[in-house]
Amino acid sequence: MTDKKALVAVSGGVDSAACMLLLKKAGFYLKAITLLLCENDDGTEAGLARANAEKFGIEHQTIDKKDFFKKEVILPFAESYAEGKTPNPCVLCNRLIKFGILCDIAEKESFDFVAAGHYARAEYSEKYGRKVIKRALFKKKDQSYVLWQLTRSQIDRAYFPLGGYTKDEVRAFAAQNGLFNAEKKDSQDICFIKDTNYADFTQKLLGKQFEPGDFVTSDGRVLGRHRGIIRYTTGQRKGLGLSLPAPLFVKEKRLCENQVVLCPENELYTDRLTAENVNFQAIDGIEKPIRAFVKVRYSSTESPALMSFHDGLLDIKFDEPQRAVTPGQSAVAYDEDGILLCGGIIC
Repeated sequence: MTDKKALVAVSGGVDSAACMLLLKKAGFYLKAITLLLCENDDGTEAGLARANAEKFGIEHQTIDKKDFFKKEVILPFAESYAEGKTPNPCVLCNRLIKFGILCDIAEKESFDFVAAGHYARAEYSEKYGRKVIKRALFKKKDQSYVLWQLTRSQIDRAYFPLGGYTKDEVRAFAAQNGLFNAEKKDSQDICFIKDTNYADFTQKLLGKQFEPGDFVTSDGRVLGRHRGIIRYTTGQRKGLGLSLPAPLFVKEKRLCENQVVLCPENELYTDRLTAENVNFQAIDGIEKPIRAFVKVRYSSTESPALMSFHDGLLDIKFDEPQRAVTPGQSAVAYDEDGILLCGGIIC
């Protein structure tokens, strides 16, 4: 039995419920918190989270943060999308909402940890002399990529019980212990966008229409008309609405000219990127170039690269060219042991 106290972020999903129960079985004193974030949230998920908590005698609290979430996550997402970028709102949500809000509560109510059902690890590193974020043991489900913006104080409180488990093991554990959502399917979409697409959502939220323009080649040759610049993302091939003699892909978007640039697949590759809004975690900074393994999107694998830092920007030179590096996405760097070094927004 331990005297450690943990706040647990619980949604209606199986991962957060399993996280909560693992800590309960480990002897933690727990309080489960569900944050209401989306305007279309009718409380069903919170009710499921509460039912799981109450079944095992765990205090549960629901907190309405819809207005804060809209201001700090949804609007920045839409504004970035309107600028032709492809942002990942989960990155902001983890720092400002899940860990931002819960760490504040933990501080006020004297809880040692803030636990969540992410597939990642948070542990002390002798190498760096501090607690760090580390890849999940099973890379297929790893979610450390969306945690790169966590602050040092948030990392110090973070606890991820699922970091050493597979999804199948988590579901089996949930079923064996009678969790109500053991077979609940994973959500695949952005939580605040339902029954629509990103472009229509952005236009409605901002009250702005994005006019048609030209598809062009890199040298400016017009290939046809697009339906609005926010309807396309780097690397896209399907849904262009063009009849072409050979497949072409979105290479970039030129907002000032309202143009979408198309290219053959071989032109999608680059061995260099620059990232801004850099957050250092395991390391304090980069004084001279260092080697690392860098992911350029959630679903990609890490690739070896040389990193340098100057004038607030992270410059990354890959050993091998990367496909469809996309402005707005995150570049996240790890060391050879899977420890998260730093991250930034690709610009």
